Amino acid sequence: MRDQYMRSGQGFLCVYSITSRTSYEEITAFREQILRVKDADKVPMVIVGNKSDLEEERQVSQAEGKDLAAAFGCPWMETSAKARIRCEDCFYELVREIRKTSGSDTARGKAKKGKKQGTKCAIL
Repeated sequence: MRDQYMRSGQGFLCVYSITSRTSYEEITAFREQILRVKDADKVPMVIVGNKSDLEEERQVSQAEGKDLAAAFGCPWMETSAKARIRCEDCFYELVREIRKTSGSDTARGKAKKGKKQGTKCAIL
């Protein structure tokens, strides 16, 4: 089921917890799976470190997050869902990434002929 969403997804938010080194380390595997399923070398993606409100419990530095995103060639940011800090920004950034990499009409909000307008957002 997850592969189906990956195949149809235009862009991906890869989110890890700054308080969990394990979740950070899983981002690389998720990216590799996305690239494999999409059969692509690069897809629109934003790396997001969540729980920035828990600085005292931090296990993943900002530098590590930035370095990972730089290695992937994508944006990075930190958010806090609990404190509602930069949550919308990561989605806006992902839309910008999708628009940068896609010159198709669907990236500009126009539907392809024979396709329904409006797409679903799947959060895995």
